[in-house]
Amino acid sequence: MNEPARRLTVIVLLLFLALMGAASWIQVINADDLNQDPRNVRTLYREYGNFRGPIVVDGEAVVWSTPSDDSFNYQRTYADGPLFASASGFYSIVYGRSGLEQTENELLSGNADELFWTRLGNLFSGEQQQGAAVETTLKGSLQQVAAEQLGDRAGAVVALDPETGAILAMVTSPTYDPTVLASHDTGEVNSAYEELLAREDGPLINRAIGGDTYPPGSTFKLVVSAAALEAGYTPDTQLYAPQELELPGTTATIGNYGGEACAADGHMSLQDALRISCNTAFADLGMTLGWGVLERKAEAFGWGEPLDIPLPVTASRLPEDPNESQVAMSSIGQYDVRATPLQMAMVAAAIGNDGTLMTPYLVDTVRAPDLKVISTTEPEVMRESMTRADSDDLQDMMVEVVSNGSGRAAAISGVEVAGKTGTAETGRDTPPHAWFVSFAPAEDPVVALAVIVEESAGQTGSTGGSLAAPIAKAVMQEALRLDAEGDL
Repeated sequence: MNEPARRLTVIVLLLFLALMGAASWIQVINADDLNQDPRNVRTLYREYGNFRGPIVVDGEAVVWSTPSDDSFNYQRTYADGPLFASASGFYSIVYGRSGLEQTENELLSGNADELFWTRLGNLFSGEQQQGAAVETTLKGSLQQVAAEQLGDRAGAVVALDPETGAILAMVTSPTYDPTVLASHDTGEVNSAYEELLAREDGPLINRAIGGDTYPPGSTFKLVVSAAALEAGYTPDTQLYAPQELELPGTTATIGNYGGEACAADGHMSLQDALRISCNTAFADLGMTLGWGVLERKAEAFGWGEPLDIPLPVTASRLPEDPNESQVAMSSIGQYDVRATPLQMAMVAAAIGNDGTLMTPYLVDTVRAPDLKVISTTEPEVMRESMTRADSDDLQDMMVEVVSNGSGRAAAISGVEVAGKTGTAETGRDTPPHAWFVSFAPAEDPVVALAVIVEESAGQTGSTGGSLAAPIAKAVMQEALRLDAEGDL
């Protein structure tokens, strides 16, 4: 064989080897990732031929599959779709999956390793493959009350069981109906999805756990208070609380809501500063404690921690190496401090749970088609955020916020409620966000929650105490009713 022919033969052989290697990589090594990619429509076509498992709330399916008279065999059906869309997500032949439909896809489709023996049994019996049922931690009536109270206002409500971390309600507004995206009419699905994307209010964003995080405003004063208690302060420790506080190195000042003075003599206790939400007192306290102390305490409450509940949660964040004036602004939940509503619910839950922060979770139990339990989520400690003594003090301080301070609108007759208001500037030429975080009953809480109403000015009340606190009150009342009836 002459030299040119030999070289050509070697090149062709190398090309064949490269082709075989690429094919092996795609078909064997990378096959699972490709199958799990929500953009893989072929996988969806194959999955539509099987009976997909239900998503369950309170023992009843809120998402299920029904037979259809077309090539897809089954139609995904969403009862109260807009109400539970924040958890369920959608299952679409065009746009793939989101929410639990995505994170629990292997179980719902019946392809999970845990269902191997079930699939094998189906193969021998000739029965159709079926998916598992995913039972959520959500309480339907609590979800309904939260959605009704929030109404058509942009924002979110998250409610947790402080003792376990179970997510009892997760509402985001505006929302959408997954039913329109589950249609088998691709033209209809495309049109509906493009319309949702075009809306400026972002109905596809789960504001409770993702999308843009928010400045927490004065609700962050709970973290600063916890840091102060750990540093040796007591609820009665006197703080410097002028009418205006000069920011070091700038010509700017921090004032209080409405320009009011917190105390006639410029000094007040830590408890009273939290009760009336005094900005100047907390800004000065933050500078006195130092950023390192505040940062460590925020991290003890979960800041910066990536979470999967199993839905992916946007990590809350803190400013990097702020100067003294920036520390002052951060101490009142402004500057570059950002949090999700879930994060602020976690802060309330940790304080209410004697300082122990539990890992939040949305899936309670997974059952095979024969109802055999495949898995159950066990509550897990995430952080020891505070000592019990410090949490007891902070609980009492938060009770004062509701009984005699800025959170009176959340008071429930016959029940001690602990709470904290927040009104957060957005940093844009837009109205502030209204926050309220709380738990009840204060001495042994069954629910902890966070409420945010976006850009609240012009609505009925524009502060956390007047706008978000009544929403929290209604949700807490429903949780207390469910607990009294043994349904929580």
